[in-house]
Amino acid sequence: MNTYTIKAFGTQAPEADLKQIHIDRREATEKDVEIDILYCGVCHSDLHTARNEWHGTVYPNVPGHEIVGRVTKVGIGVTKFKVGDLAAVGCMVDSCRECEYCKEGLEQYCEKGNIQTYNGADKHLNKQTFGGYSEKIVVDEDFVLRVPGNLDLAAAAPLLCAGITTWSPLKHWKIGPGQKVGIVGIGGLGHMGVKLAKAMGAYVVVITTSPSKVEDAKRLGADAVILSKDKAQMKANANTLHFVLDCVSAQHDVNAYLKLLKTDGTLALVGAPEHPLPIAAFSLIPARKSFAGSTIGGIAETQEMLDFCGEHNITSDIELIKIQDINNAYERLLKGDVKYRFVIDMASLKA
Repeated sequence: MNTYTIKAFGTQAPEADLKQIHIDRREATEKDVEIDILYCGVCHSDLHTARNEWHGTVYPNVPGHEIVGRVTKVGIGVTKFKVGDLAAVGCMVDSCRECEYCKEGLEQYCEKGNIQTYNGADKHLNKQTFGGYSEKIVVDEDFVLRVPGNLDLAAAAPLLCAGITTWSPLKHWKIGPGQKVGIVGIGGLGHMGVKLAKAMGAYVVVITTSPSKVEDAKRLGADAVILSKDKAQMKANANTLHFVLDCVSAQHDVNAYLKLLKTDGTLALVGAPEHPLPIAAFSLIPARKSFAGSTIGGIAETQEMLDFCGEHNITSDIELIKIQDINNAYERLLKGDVKYRFVIDMASLKA
């Protein structure tokens, strides 16, 4: 297979900084779309993978799965995109397409494992996949998404992970008017959960440990805010929520949030704490409550989310950075020092 070499930013080892390297991309095959990357969001998963915190990272590693760009080449069999179109790529670039989940549009739950945008198994080049911290990416058209033209492209990039990660559980549990929804944690995920749940018509309650985030939660669209460290507030709101979306990746007491649920309520975890979270039996049993998890959505669902965001003019709150600032951004990410998502202006790599 023919390839060409491009510039990227990646790391050679868990303890090494990210720096400019060169990687190969395949020439567009019959069904491929080549995208010139304009913006790439920075997800906490990028940091986890680059530093091998989830284990299994193959080096060199080039992160990035919140990709927005413009189509520069299409294969002869491509029907969904043409040169010049805006396009996006999220967390997956392929799947088996044959299992029951793929056939249902749930490629994220592919029985054979979907192929991740980075650190996945590149079946074309027989090596690991490389992500969006790069000049270009080549992806099968069936895993490329359309970006509404009215959205700010840089601020739309995090929709490809933070957006769909919060949209998918909200849709699955049929969130809408007449429901009270709690969002735990106002970070890269949580701030998107607030915006989406509000636009879906729910009454949105932000649950945070930080008094300093109360006003920002309301600015994002929250109808009410509960300070989780205030026992009186937590007690006063017990048994009031239909659904809780838990966006916290640090260790925390899930039982405290389960108490906020009504009978038959569900808490869905989308944050990824490093260690197991203890769940008390009597946090669930007396009121038939559910503790669940969710990941990203399938391709059709991701497109649905992007279209919804286009209709409601929803994007992420971002801080735009140059690729050369990525190592500092990682350190700030660890401290929670970003409101609420870093996005790389990829022009800084091409200069």
